[in-house]
Amino acid sequence: MATNAVTGPGANQALNALTNVGGTKPLDKTAFLKLLVEQLKNQDPLKPQDDSAFVAQLAQFSSLESSMTMNDKLDTMTAQLSGLANSQTTNLVGSQATVRGNLVTIDGTGNGVAVPFQLTGAADSTSITITNASGTAIRTINGGAHAAGVAQLRWDGRDDAGNVQPAGTYQVSVTAKDANGNPVAVNQQTSGTITDVSFDKGYPVLDLDTGVSVPVSDLLQVSAPPTQPNNK
Repeated sequence: MATNAVTGPGANQALNALTNVGGTKPLDKTAFLKLLVEQLKNQDPLKPQDDSAFVAQLAQFSSLESSMTMNDKLDTMTAQLSGLANSQTTNLVGSQATVRGNLVTIDGTGNGVAVPFQLTGAADSTSITITNASGTAIRTINGGAHAAGVAQLRWDGRDDAGNVQPAGTYQVSVTAKDANGNPVAVNQQTSGTITDVSFDKGYPVLDLDTGVSVPVSDLLQVSAPPTQPNNK
């Protein structure tokens, strides 16, 4: 039996909700129920709704209500898991971390700093360029050959003339080539102590004492914080 026309103010509101399914307003169970009630109120008494069609509509309503309830529960579980993950991330404060990044910080004493990086293939030659905050390249270091994997060089905190550079954050650029002179892809890394974890961007961001801030997804390695002396 063909479906009867549905009219009336309530039906118009429900039909508007149906029309907006592909827009910004999703169809909810209230709109579906309004449409069903308006259909019953406006049907021809001499041609009532077919039993099978009516049961099918009730089944659709029940299924919609179950889906809405399930979505609400999933949203709640997601929020709880996110909160738990954020809580666990804060436990990283004080730990030593290696993250993806190309910045290093020196203290201006000439002690230098480690420059870790990862090679995707064997490199016959590597080169490190250190750039200061003004964008001037102050030091170029020949790193020699390295096997594929994690490698590390050390910058002594001096420029090419041997002058100790002031304390601050510097940019490091690592390049590598294989035996045939072809470039080898490099994933740069930096290390420091995690001083803070922020969530204002919607995901955890780690702040290091070197001035580097990276999303937690860029975290490569964590080690326990230095052991404090036990003074008794």
